[in-house]
Amino acid sequence: MGKFVKTTTWAGAFAAVLGAGLTASAETFDLRIVVGQEDDDLAETLQNASLLVELQSRENVAIQDIIASARADYERIVTALYGEARYAPVVEIKIDGREASSLSPFYSPKSVQNVEIRVKYGPLFRFGRADVAPVAPGSELPEEFATGAPARVGVLQDTVDAGITGWRAVGHAKAELGGQSVTARHAQQQIDAGIRLAPGPQLKFGRLLVSGNEAVRTERIHDIAGFPSGHVFSPEELKRVSTRLRRTGAFRVVALNEAERIGPDNTLDVTAQLVESPPRRFGFGAEISSEDGLGLSSYWLHRNLFGGAERLRLDGEISGIGGETGGTDYTVTLRFDRPATFNEDTDFYVESEAERLNEETYTTESFELGAGITRYASDNREYSFGLGYRFADVEDAFGPRRYSLLMAPATATFDYRDNPLDAKEGYYAKAEFTPFYALSGTDSGALGRLDLRAYKTVGSAERVTFALRGQLGTLSGPELSTAPSDFLFYSGGGGTVRGQGYQSLGVDLGGGITVGGRSFLGISAETRVKITDTIAAVGFYDAGYIGRESFPDGSSGNWQSGAGLGLRYNTGFGPLRLDVAVPVSGPGDNSGVEFYIGIGQSF
Repeated sequence: MGKFVKTTTWAGAFAAVLGAGLTASAETFDLRIVVGQEDDDLAETLQNASLLVELQSRENVAIQDIIASARADYERIVTALYGEARYAPVVEIKIDGREASSLSPFYSPKSVQNVEIRVKYGPLFRFGRADVAPVAPGSELPEEFATGAPARVGVLQDTVDAGITGWRAVGHAKAELGGQSVTARHAQQQIDAGIRLAPGPQLKFGRLLVSGNEAVRTERIHDIAGFPSGHVFSPEELKRVSTRLRRTGAFRVVALNEAERIGPDNTLDVTAQLVESPPRRFGFGAEISSEDGLGLSSYWLHRNLFGGAERLRLDGEISGIGGETGGTDYTVTLRFDRPATFNEDTDFYVESEAERLNEETYTTESFELGAGITRYASDNREYSFGLGYRFADVEDAFGPRRYSLLMAPATATFDYRDNPLDAKEGYYAKAEFTPFYALSGTDSGALGRLDLRAYKTVGSAERVTFALRGQLGTLSGPELSTAPSDFLFYSGGGGTVRGQGYQSLGVDLGGGITVGGRSFLGISAETRVKITDTIAAVGFYDAGYIGRESFPDGSSGNWQSGAGLGLRYNTGFGPLRLDVAVPVSGPGDNSGVEFYIGIGQSF
């Protein structure tokens, strides 16, 4: 067994290092690490830096690997200690009593029995003088680069990087390190550091040169990129150019390379090196629940329909297969998007959808056609506005009817999640508002939906994530008897209240007849606990409210709730989801167990 020895008592500085089996000629060896000062943080630094410590976790290690690791550990340990502002360390490494640095390159013993690392950390050095100049307005230099702070090597490099970043942010694209002086005063245990930056001239964007495109036309790439020629150089502007090109989906690789030389009139050209994605793509998805049945979805996508990175996407979905909630539902959607139609951050779209819904409380056959714009305000904020026409035949508790509408849907989406498929931090908000004018069959009004989600991961190991979701739905204008059935709200099942039957909560008209409500309020809470790198357990509670009123004020509605446990298996592209839920409260018998299987988190 490997051993750890110390000259002073360390509280948990190192765990015992386990010996690993070597090749037949090496057998096993004991590792002793001897230090002269008590410091848990430095102990961890030493452990992480040493190749000899790392070798203990391996099997079949050759003797020459032990000797090579010992030689390398001198520099690795000293470098690591420099990083902790220890500039006078003493490191000795002995193999069977002989200093590893003095061994001949041809030294090849038959066995290695004992290896000893003996370290004196040396004193902690602090900054005496800490100067950097010139500094650009608005620069954010590390607070650790200051007189009296530990003089870590990494702080010097971070200060240089921050200084250059500050100058680049105000247009000095060729800012660089002009010079530096570092003096150690051992008697005072201080480091005097001076950093001189060379900002260079302020530059303006020159030309955008395009390379690597084959099927996407160069002039359309310029339109999409929105390259700000003539404007003062800005790394943020370069980032936005890259985002616009990536957002189209037409390019697998986007690299923006700044020219090495400054151009005429202090301009800087940039080359967009592109690798195009395959133009066609398809995908599929599936979800299953014990009551809703099986749902299948698929899509086909063309990323470059006319050579200008236009997208054409066809989606198909079949749901309710084998379910107990009415019949089978069918949806087909066709959407065309043209990026950078009005400006570099505004896309144009045309969309049509045909749908047949076979629910327990109503059936609907509808067709919708619309066009509009999508505005990308930032990487996280997106807005859309459109005009559309909708026609539908419906049959519900109030009988069969036909309606047609003119609509003006508007949507705002804020997405600040770290990972949309498996969020651990951040928040998401989506607001939809659709005023509509009735041409026939119903009354004019407005439909609104709000979806809010928040995520927080806690603990040093970041294994516990709390997730919270709130949903709001409202329909104003038509009364229940004349409202479009597919504009009304229900609660129950996946997406609202797990454990309750699919769309089991609506507005009870009496005599066993139910229709949807004009308002909805939903609340969901989850605790996600990571068990291994691939498996997580989830506990959740959902509640939903459906009311006759157009805004959910509790005056004429009912609540239901459900709770359960789930498992998640991380596939790399999103977790596989299994949830088991039971009803907790609400109208009905509140018995039974529901199962839900899908891809991605529930929200």
